[in-house]
Amino acid sequence: MGKLKPVSAALAIVASLVSAGGVFAQSLRSSASGPVTSVRSLFAQSAARTLGEEFASDDVSYILLDAQTGSLLASHWPDADRPIPLGSLIKPFTALAYAEHHDFHYPIYVCRGATSGCWQPSPHGRLNIVSALAYSCNSYFLDLAAHLTGNEMLEVAAQFGIDPPDPTLSGPALMGIGEEWPIAPFRMANAYLELIERRDDPGVRKIILGLQDSALWGTGSGVGRALKHSDALVKTGTAVCTHAHHGPGDGFVIALVPADQPQLLLFVRVHGVAGAKAAAIAGRMLSRLEQ
Repeated sequence: MGKLKPVSAALAIVASLVSAGGVFAQSLRSSASGPVTSVRSLFAQSAARTLGEEFASDDVSYILLDAQTGSLLASHWPDADRPIPLGSLIKPFTALAYAEHHDFHYPIYVCRGATSGCWQPSPHGRLNIVSALAYSCNSYFLDLAAHLTGNEMLEVAAQFGIDPPDPTLSGPALMGIGEEWPIAPFRMANAYLELIERRDDPGVRKIILGLQDSALWGTGSGVGRALKHSDALVKTGTAVCTHAHHGPGDGFVIALVPADQPQLLLFVRVHGVAGAKAAAIAGRMLSRLEQ
């Protein structure tokens, strides 16, 4: 076996500590000093250098977080604390708000494609919450949003630390369509970390399964196909472009790896493409970090 590059060496050490379980896994989550901190510091430096050299385009913005601590490892998104439209990234939280008001039961819904408001012209067909998240089916979430108000979203927004919607909002805005509910990217990234922390809460397990299926065969499969040594949880979104040079839209993707015990969160925005295409770029970025 050849000598590992710095990124690979650090990631391999981190992975070995996690797979060892017990005291090693616990130290990885909680240590404030010592070898784990040194490994994470090495990885942060190497990741920042790798991503900075290979993905420096102004069309690509990204945040890389340590999923265990929330620490920033690398960034090329200078205004990530400014609220912007984030499209379908809000859908898991729309689903949780719906569940909280419906005894944590999610509906079965039949998507009929564009005729029922979906982004995909052809029907997705019969969906539950897991497949609806994997496909990011607009039709399914329009149905959920029709049973919610902005006021009913406030509790979930507070629980997960995202910018709250106007309480008077209703309809499509509550599942990410339009510009009426902007959220700061940093807040959204941390909301997904909180989602992982709450994975055993009522209603959350199915959300996590939907993100896993997104990486396997849904809109986030660009990430799943690119990873050789891990799997992922992925959510994609497409929203109104907020760049100075306006494009038809911006694609977003949040990916957490590995799926069973995330160590990294990568949040990517790509100018002028849909979320599924942004996932392919996020996949390339993650594949470079695991080489």
